[in-house]
Amino acid sequence: MVWWGSLVEVHSAICRLQRDQEITDRDKQGAVARLRLLSLAWREILPGDQIRELATQSLDKYSLRAADSVQLAASLIWCEQRPSKRTFICGDHRLSEAAELAGFSVLELPNVLYSP
Repeated sequence: MVWWGSLVEVHSAICRLQRDQEITDRDKQGAVARLRLLSLAWREILPGDQIRELATQSLDKYSLRAADSVQLAASLIWCEQRPSKRTFICGDHRLSEAAELAGFSVLELPNVLYSP
């Protein structure tokens, strides 16, 4: 399960790495192709009023940016606000901390798009 905007957010991260010359054009093409392939198999949590309300509440509780609060809210919707024993996979430290505080079991990923 992923938030509806995840494809855009990950694509943005890939583009930023390429612009910052941390990955090559070819690496970017490969990463975008893998992202598109993954997106064919995932299920999305769609936007709605409940997500907006939970995201707003998350901004009051945790040190999050707007997009991250929406991702956390979508995860809470998915588990019906019972995150105990649910795994939250994330590559962002701040979002991982908030998810853990919200009650998720967090698997924080290292940067997997490139090797320094």
